[in-house]
Amino acid sequence: MHLAPVEQSTPSRCVGCTARGRAVCSVFSPAAARAFDRLARPITLARGETLVWEDDDTLLVGFIVSGVVKLTASLADGREQILGLAGAGDMVGRPFGTRSSYSVTAVGPVRLCALGRPAFEQFAAAHPEVEHALLLRALDELDRARRWMLLLGRKSAGERVASLLVEFAERSPGNDVAFPLTRQQMGDLLGLSIETVSRELTKLRGAGLITLTDLKHFRVEDERCLRQRAA
Repeated sequence: MHLAPVEQSTPSRCVGCTARGRAVCSVFSPAAARAFDRLARPITLARGETLVWEDDDTLLVGFIVSGVVKLTASLADGREQILGLAGAGDMVGRPFGTRSSYSVTAVGPVRLCALGRPAFEQFAAAHPEVEHALLLRALDELDRARRWMLLLGRKSAGERVASLLVEFAERSPGNDVAFPLTRQQMGDLLGLSIETVSRELTKLRGAGLITLTDLKHFRVEDERCLRQRAA
């Protein structure tokens, strides 16, 4: 997934990566891209497989090539709370830290480029552009968390569902967009009941903004209006 500009010194398996241009790897110099290629290894996750467990030592740092993972934390009574999603181009794992504050679980088939946390920390220290890119990505994640606080605190149920569909669509390479979460998981993420999620999806379909091609896929019919509905 190493997204250095395509040139003769770019590692061959980085060329044509589907996450190209969206990951931290996109700013790697040719030297950094080659170094990362020597250190990283491909990892595949099946649906429901967990890469990182909450409160465990962070052993890996990975960049998602394709697929979506959910970030979850457990409440005191054992219930699971979905904190967010990560998809192609996103980084999972915590460099420069020891324990993970959430679990990382595949919600469908996932491919990553991953390496051990200590190796990644040494790699980042040897290539200043990597540490700079990590800082920018951390600031982007902070902005995303603040927008999510706004969504949960102020947006209506319809605005929340529309916002989530926009995010799903932005992560999808084609017109036929997959629901990476079940209706129940969408409700847990948005702070809504499963009935409310289903009702709002029906409203969006009735307004001609989306087409529900089946239970697991939808198609955006009017992107501008869907974004307006998401407020």
